[in-house]
Amino acid sequence: MNPLVREQILTIIASIPEGRVTSYGRIAKMTDGATARMVARALRDLPSGHELPWFRVVTSSRKLADHSGADEQRRRLIDEGIAFDVRGRISVERFWP
Repeated sequence: MNPLVREQILTIIASIPEGRVTSYGRIAKMTDGATARMVARALRDLPSGHELPWFRVVTSSRKLADHSGADEQRRRLIDEGIAFDVRGRISVERFWP
């Protein structure tokens, strides 16, 4: 991945406000050429112990992606006041920007 695009992705993720979420696709659209899959890869490649709010990135269907950290992601989002409906979706009002 182009280092400039990776830096753009990480900067955008760092900017997601507490109590809000955004999607892989929305992040991709804010960059110079990333795709939603590239955003997912950048998140997957983060070193352990990083401080980025990775848990605030969800799918365009407003659900959590199926990955090993999904339980922790759900817990952290709930701790920030984000609720899930019976289908596991987050309210569109919680999306940023």
